[in-house]
Amino acid sequence: MDRLSFSSAEQVRIFSTCPQSKDVPRDRYLQEVADVARWSEEAGCAGILVYTDNSILDPWLVSQVVVNTTAALAPLVATQPVYMHPYTVAKIVASFGFMYRRRLWLNMVAGGFKNDLEALNDATTHDRRYDRLVEYTLIIRRLLESPEPVSFDGEFYKVRNLRMTPPLDPELAPGILVSGSSPAGIEAARKIGATAVKYPKPPQAYAGTPPLEGIGCGVRVGIIARASEAKAWEIAEARFPADRHGQIAHQLAMKISDSDWHKQLSRQGQREGAYWMWPFENYKTFCPYLVGSYDQVAEQLGSYMRAGYRTFILDIPPSREELRHTHIAFEQAGALA
Repeated sequence: MDRLSFSSAEQVRIFSTCPQSKDVPRDRYLQEVADVARWSEEAGCAGILVYTDNSILDPWLVSQVVVNTTAALAPLVATQPVYMHPYTVAKIVASFGFMYRRRLWLNMVAGGFKNDLEALNDATTHDRRYDRLVEYTLIIRRLLESPEPVSFDGEFYKVRNLRMTPPLDPELAPGILVSGSSPAGIEAARKIGATAVKYPKPPQAYAGTPPLEGIGCGVRVGIIARASEAKAWEIAEARFPADRHGQIAHQLAMKISDSDWHKQLSRQGQREGAYWMWPFENYKTFCPYLVGSYDQVAEQLGSYMRAGYRTFILDIPPSREELRHTHIAFEQAGALA
């Protein structure tokens, strides 16, 4: 899927998502990660998002499983400042490059679950977390890109004559993504040279809207596509049945969350054409879904592409077959765009 090309010579980059340790039995988890990573590489994905929060395994160790079981798939590692110093992140990225000759991507996380942050005694407000994230990411980038020692005198971080050894080969410099659903997130993306990723509204909401100036744009979305619309919806409704406990958990999360994307998604209707919010409302995932025939889903994806979105992060794939169907929809979307 990373190789989709357009008449403008621009490319679409697609990431899948790694299973979470809390959702898979312990004795099956490593195999599940390896399987999903291989399926993703076979489908042409550029990389795979690896989550981080207090309730799941360390994303860097999980990323090592991805690297060891694929030839080129790039872990997109969720990176949260409260968990480690920016030097440690840069050192791990450089170490992956040294040991495996593999490029990583960083998904810079400003926030997280409120209870996680409170447990870590982090009371930093929403917009200030993005101010901190900018400093954090700039230090990582400079350590990995500069042949000279790095000094940085910020509000949140200070380093003096810090050098990355061994240095990272320039061609392995990590790509960087950051949430762009809030004004603070968009501004942070501009400052650190990152792709701003949104949890999108229905595609028609972006018709005639120019892409964000000066930064790359992406969306986080699940996809269920089949040859017929009826078959796609049959599969979707079987995979995401109503769950009262999940609905209650979703409502509680909305009450305590200060996340802009959480609030924006919650204001969307449950279904608008192929755009479907039901899995989110039942607390089964944190992104909208596109459901329908290949043609219908391709048209929706093409609308995002025409609006300037060139990076797509998919939900956790349940099977190799599901990624094959998703690939078909993206191929048709590429032809439309």
